[in-house]
Amino acid sequence: MARQSDRLNTPGRRTSWFPRFRLREDAFGSFAEGFARFMGTASFLFWMTVFIVAWIAINNSWPGILSDPFPFIFLTLLLSLQASYAAPLILLAQNRQEARDRVTTENDRRVAAQSRADMDFLARELASLRMRINDMPTRDFLRSELRDLLEELNRGDDGDEGQTSPGNRRPSR
Repeated sequence: MARQSDRLNTPGRRTSWFPRFRLREDAFGSFAEGFARFMGTASFLFWMTVFIVAWIAINNSWPGILSDPFPFIFLTLLLSLQASYAAPLILLAQNRQEARDRVTTENDRRVAAQSRADMDFLARELASLRMRINDMPTRDFLRSELRDLLEELNRGDDGDEGQTSPGNRRPSR
């Protein structure tokens, strides 16, 4: 009777007589992917062919060993059982691969959108810089303006030596 009260006072008690069996969350999915990968190899086809040929050879040569005569009903049952387990495992592996591909595709889309936004920003900045550079005077333009000013100053000095007007006054030193 004391055992039952201990059990009631213990937090997290088990409600089943069977021990808990815990696996990683994706352990079965990993197993399914490994199984599907193995079934898609030449090695699997080779060993499956060897098994079937050996089964038929043993049953035709020594009928007492396996006792599965010509229609090979037990072999058909084994192959059907293998196929009935293989199909869902392969589908599970394909579903997991599709989920991974979807995540990868979404990530690629996000990266492409960010790259596109960055390229658009850089293109706008480059266009802005080009517009500013076009507004800036070039070296040839500055030289021609300085030559014009120098010629104007030289003309002003040569023609108006004796006259001083308010626009042609020289500052005194």
